Amino acid sequence: MISGEKILITGVTGTIGAPVAKALAKDNEVWGLARFNDAAKRADIEAAGVKTCAIDIGSGDFSEVPDDFTYVLHLNWMRGPLEQLQEAIRSNVEGPGLLMQHTRKAKATLVASSMIIYSPSADPEHLFTEDECIGNASYAYNATSPYSKAGLEAVARTCARMFDMKVTIARLNTVFAPGNCYLTMIMDSVLNDKPIVAPHENNVHSPIHIDDIIAQVEPLLDAASNPAFIVNWGGDEHVSVQEWVRLANEWSGKQASVQVMPAPGAPIANASDPTLRASITGPCSKYFNSEYRRLYESMATAKV
Repeated sequence: MISGEKILITGVTGTIGAPVAKALAKDNEVWGLARFNDAAKRADIEAAGVKTCAIDIGSGDFSEVPDDFTYVLHLNWMRGPLEQLQEAIRSNVEGPGLLMQHTRKAKATLVASSMIIYSPSADPEHLFTEDECIGNASYAYNATSPYSKAGLEAVARTCARMFDMKVTIARLNTVFAPGNCYLTMIMDSVLNDKPIVAPHENNVHSPIHIDDIIAQVEPLLDAASNPAFIVNWGGDEHVSVQEWVRLANEWSGKQASVQVMPAPGAPIANASDPTLRASITGPCSKYFNSEYRRLYESMATAKV
């Protein structure tokens, strides 16, 4: 684990940002950026020893942010409908570029992209590799992301070359973490007898546990380069939404169903090839079935 460094984390109140910041703050000076619309979240982050700074990244005003960080983790993300595309570009593309200019003295910068960037495959079990076509997906519920993720990657690559920065662009898969993540949403639907919607009858993902994300931050920063290093950031196992629901039904005695609703232009699955990432980080330490069972037990207990 990294120690003795000065680290900047954006999106510090998010599903990934909060636990990563708390873990790193144990042995480092960690600064966390977010809008901090929720005072309770800010207090929780500060209680873990993180120095917070309320800021709109899209504004480009970093006058209150130091410029001498040794590492930068850009995890901030704005989601929205297509009507908010210009706002998304400001927040997700222009802002990060201006931030990288401000923090260009850092030894390494880790930029979180997403699997949402890949163009769809007709094979639901296809494992996307880092050299495949990007930018041709459509998400009705998250319409701005494919465009602004492509923009973010372009800006990060440009900054690496323009400012001679070492950068890793990590394309996140489905994150498995406490709080508001996709797996907890699925589990909540099962426990409340609600149907689950999926884009295909075999909707495969490569979930990665938050503990593995935390453990892999350091090697991914070590792998940063100029030109930017691009890597998938997913787990080693590939598990479908249908399997998530089947297991939750089995444990809970529920009979939740999966309704298949294809969407034009939307990917039918989300699995990533972990080969390159594993060559940098080694294998993941958390196994899906055991951690998913742990999630079920915690949520079922809380529901009683």
